[in-house]
Amino acid sequence: MDGACLELAGKLPADSSPLAGAEELALIRQAQAGDRPAFDALVRQYDQAVLRMVLRVAGSPDEASDLFQEVFLKVYRSLHHFRFESRFSTWLYRVVTNVCLDQLRRKKTRREVQPPAPEEGQPEYFHTLADDRATLDPDRRLRSKEISERLAGAMAKLTARERMVFELRHYEGLKLRVIGQMCGTTEETAKNCLFRATQKLRVELGDLI
Repeated sequence: MDGACLELAGKLPADSSPLAGAEELALIRQAQAGDRPAFDALVRQYDQAVLRMVLRVAGSPDEASDLFQEVFLKVYRSLHHFRFESRFSTWLYRVVTNVCLDQLRRKKTRREVQPPAPEEGQPEYFHTLADDRATLDPDRRLRSKEISERLAGAMAKLTARERMVFELRHYEGLKLRVIGQMCGTTEETAKNCLFRATQKLRVELGDLI
């Protein structure tokens, strides 16, 4: 994350130790019954993971903050629909995915899609690109800017779902089965979506290899 995003992350409580299954289930039931402290405790378990995801699609810390709040507002309002038929994290991340997909579609319409911020664990494909780390060399800085602009253009040409699947797989390291669940589809559909996204990026960025 860049400095602005780190500042936003610093305003949130740090991740708590993961709750045991029974503890989390108890918190969920209490939150469903209207217990606000229980809901806040659930939020603390997942706030950093949710923030990482919304930062991927946000164009600014303010936008990320808005998306973060939108996610947990939706969770708060729809928590009573959670029926314990899946893991709570899967249900929560599906809410996050839907919020992010909606934002990406809005950005697609406005042609304002930004590339994901570089972090550790970048997609394997992008590991084959020229090193774009900032240096004191003006030529390297110019090259870095050119690559960033090319990435922005390439990512903008993906559909909202293609981009979301690509980022969940390569940036969040999730399995296709889980991504399918989060996107409300099948593992095979997620796999096909990832293939299309990768092919489009290779076409757009192949000369950078």
